[in-house]
Amino acid sequence: MDDFKNRVSDYKLPLIILGICCLLMAILLVRENETEEVPSDQTVAEACYGVPVLNYHKIENKHHSLSVPIADFEQHMAWLSERGYHTITPDELYAFITEGKALPDNPVMITFDDGYSDNYLNAYPIMKKYGFTGTIFVVTSFLGKYNGYMTWEQAKELSDNGFSIESHTISHKSLTELTDDQLREELRESRQVLADKLGKSADYLAYPTGTYNLHIAQMVKEAGYKAAFTIRYDNVSRDTNVYAIERVPIFHTEHTNRDFLDRLDYGPLYSKLGWVKN
Repeated sequence: MDDFKNRVSDYKLPLIILGICCLLMAILLVRENETEEVPSDQTVAEACYGVPVLNYHKIENKHHSLSVPIADFEQHMAWLSERGYHTITPDELYAFITEGKALPDNPVMITFDDGYSDNYLNAYPIMKKYGFTGTIFVVTSFLGKYNGYMTWEQAKELSDNGFSIESHTISHKSLTELTDDQLREELRESRQVLADKLGKSADYLAYPTGTYNLHIAQMVKEAGYKAAFTIRYDNVSRDTNVYAIERVPIFHTEHTNRDFLDRLDYGPLYSKLGWVKN
């Protein structure tokens, strides 16, 4: 853990740049509100950072880009806990975007895609240890059918214990390659299955592979979803399009923990400065 923390020293220059950016944003906010109240620290923080939404897939000890090692994942959760982060739900994030509702200090949303069994077996106990909850976007036809995916009983237990189980469609096909009729089936049936199995409305979708277009976003809205999530190296702000909510992917890399810190702390900076971050 000490080595993990010490990696922050590798980013002194980005921290200085980020501080300057935040100071400039704070000055602009004050000027915009000269006849109103001085913006709060939380308002300034939101302008600088926004709300990070992290995107994991598998939490297991296999050498695969989608498989974050268990020990690394625990370090991520421990680091978030030590920094005073609080996990939020999709409903809380949606209310923040659409109604300007306040969030807890240091909000973070932790998401998982596909519905792998290791989310229940490995990630869930670690997150529970730190008092965190998460959101799992499941491929509904995979659960209880294929090895390596959660059972519906496991999904129900997670749902009953503060996790949000939402839609990742029926089959995980790229939505940009489907006809309108196929799209409607993927969107509506997966939402209905989740309601039937879990007894709760499924109001949120993660686009398979992160791909979508304006037509697809409109169909997602027509299917009854409040919002949809994609992949982008940026944080969520009050200006975010609710049908294109940003998520920062966390992969297994040569330097997984350093990349975690990089993407959490500096992803928004790369975006605001127009830098490309791979």
